[in-house]
Amino acid sequence: MALKHFLTLTPMLTASFRSKTFGQAIKTSLFPVKSYSSATGGEHSETVAGQTVVTERRGAVVSVAINRPEVRNAVNQETARRLLEELEAFDRDPDLNVAVLHGKGGNFCAGYDLKELANHTASLKLEQDVTKGPGPMGPSRLQLSKPLIAAVSGFAVAGGLELALLADLRLVEESAVMGVFCRRFGVPLIDGGTVRLPRLIGLSRALDLILTGRPIGAQEALAYGLANRVVPDGQALQAALQLAEEISCFPQQCLRADRSSAVYSCYDAPSFTQAMQYEMDHGIPVIQSEAVSGAARFTTGTGRGGQFS
Repeated sequence: MALKHFLTLTPMLTASFRSKTFGQAIKTSLFPVKSYSSATGGEHSETVAGQTVVTERRGAVVSVAINRPEVRNAVNQETARRLLEELEAFDRDPDLNVAVLHGKGGNFCAGYDLKELANHTASLKLEQDVTKGPGPMGPSRLQLSKPLIAAVSGFAVAGGLELALLADLRLVEESAVMGVFCRRFGVPLIDGGTVRLPRLIGLSRALDLILTGRPIGAQEALAYGLANRVVPDGQALQAALQLAEEISCFPQQCLRADRSSAVYSCYDAPSFTQAMQYEMDHGIPVIQSEAVSGAARFTTGTGRGGQFS
């Protein structure tokens, strides 16, 4: 299945992609949906036409969508800038807990727009110092303080795969295809692909994908740990929003402290001892702010026997 989709993508990277829709029901959102955009100062961003990135707010969850379906959501400079703006706005907003990243029109993202790279090289500005500016795909150098979920449909390849790797969790549709397709065109992974992929799935499997550029389907991605969950076609976004709402309901200071500690231990901790110290230092403040009240709820019967409402 993955190879079949790859063969349709390779010739001109422009053929249309259609995914099958399964009838399995997924719980709908309990929160009202509001348009939201950092570019307009918050809510009421309702015009989709002409916008390369569109957002919708659902309670404490915001969805961020790449809106270039005519090029399988390939990212150009404008789209990269808008993605960065929206995810930075999400991270700053105290009323938002989780973001969902997805693509409009049946594909997650086919990577960087190679037509722009080929035809507008002079205008392409890349910041080589990763501490001083964004990556070519936009938000790839961010270290978010709150969870990001990728809802992957269709193609998530090249730089699109790198955007999916930015997320904490990836919900992948059954017919989705992932891979380092830029291998064929001499385009390097400079949006974190060689950094995050080995950490997520191990060096051996990462090199299999990086060196061969082969397509990988949803079930293999799940076996590798690249996909966290596989869902029926057409349902990744709704499943991701439902999961985001569930995560958003947890005590957030505790959740963010544990998330931060896990990321630190994976990427930044120079030793086991320092990773343990980081965990303790960031966990202690949570005890008074959230753990004591949580323990009190438990003593009244909440969650006894693993039963949660």
